[in-house]
Amino acid sequence: MTSPQLVSVVVTTFNRNDALLAVLDGLIHQNDKNFEVVVADDGSRPEHVQAIQQSIAAKQLRVIHVWHPDVGFTLTRIRNRGVAATKGDYLVFLDGDCVPEVDFIARHRALAEAGRFISGSRVLLSEAFSQQVTENGEKISGRSLGYWIKKWLLGHANKLSGLVRLPDWSGRLDKGTPWTRVRGCNMALWRSDFEKVDGFDESFVGWGHEDADFVLRLHHAGVIRKNGFCATEVFHLWHKEAVRLQASQNAKTVEARALTNIVLPTLGYSQLRQGDDAVITRLG
Repeated sequence: MTSPQLVSVVVTTFNRNDALLAVLDGLIHQNDKNFEVVVADDGSRPEHVQAIQQSIAAKQLRVIHVWHPDVGFTLTRIRNRGVAATKGDYLVFLDGDCVPEVDFIARHRALAEAGRFISGSRVLLSEAFSQQVTENGEKISGRSLGYWIKKWLLGHANKLSGLVRLPDWSGRLDKGTPWTRVRGCNMALWRSDFEKVDGFDESFVGWGHEDADFVLRLHHAGVIRKNGFCATEVFHLWHKEAVRLQASQNAKTVEARALTNIVLPTLGYSQLRQGDDAVITRLG
């Protein structure tokens, strides 16, 4: 099994620099340092952009900040632009409110396998505990089992799997159609497989199901899901539910595509981008 050389972490964010800085702090403390970080910013306001770009964490990680104007929920578009700014042969997608454990990069690297993509899970944190992290700077990466048992007993974490580690084995493979069970907040794959399906479909606008479409097309291309449970969990900071105006239409699109063998998107990563409005800032 070939191990990736450079891992590129693409972290999405929008108007929530407090959560993002907690995520970047988690990345600073990784025990595997051979990775780069690209922050894919879906149009955050100037005060949030300034807080990110002036942060010690972003400078220490030498973050590449990719921003485009806010024209609504365009996660697929900014993810594709984020990937375009990376150099690694292996891509890890992480949401800007999902704090990684100290071995997050190492575990994703260990699970990397040709013709597979990894989908990890998350530990949900309570609103009160999330505020301790974002407002008071409480560190949650690298904490002890006792620390998390206490948080779980107090109702601040919904499970303890964030500290459980199981080896790589054949039981991690899902040869079915896994698009209904994948969360894009914690997902990884080889760049070659990302390019094989031409990335995310930018015709998806509004919240919902863009990740399902991406995974469905990977499945059609023969890239098999590998479950990252008890290896790559992240700690998901609480937030209000997103507005889901386009969710039903997006779901219908995916359901229709599930009846086909479609691999390529309507508007993908490789499209010509004349007059591209993305602003790329290299920090640190």
